[in-house]
Amino acid sequence: MANPWAGEVAIRLDGQRHVMRLTLGALAELEAALDAGSLIELVERFEAGRFSTRDVLALIVAGLRGGGWQGRTQDLLSVEIDGGPVEAAKLAAEVLARAFQLPESR
Repeated sequence: MANPWAGEVAIRLDGQRHVMRLTLGALAELEAALDAGSLIELVERFEAGRFSTRDVLALIVAGLRGGGWQGRTQDLLSVEIDGGPVEAAKLAAEVLARAFQLPESR
């Protein structure tokens, strides 16, 4: 089970459960992958519903890597995400939000 107190979010890829978590290293990788001015810009895009599929994929990759996954972005291009693109976007937003929530507000 994913531990929300540790900022973890569970995701199922091809029926296999994985844990996503945005560690500091994963956040730095995410920033570089998205060429965003700041992570605040990314948060604002998600809050406003202006995120792209590239944003979603980059967040999932960073979250999976923070959870210990050793794959690459290309590995996810043909993966079936339980719940489809809508669930993927929801989980990406959730892992991003949990990375910046204080423990008492979770």
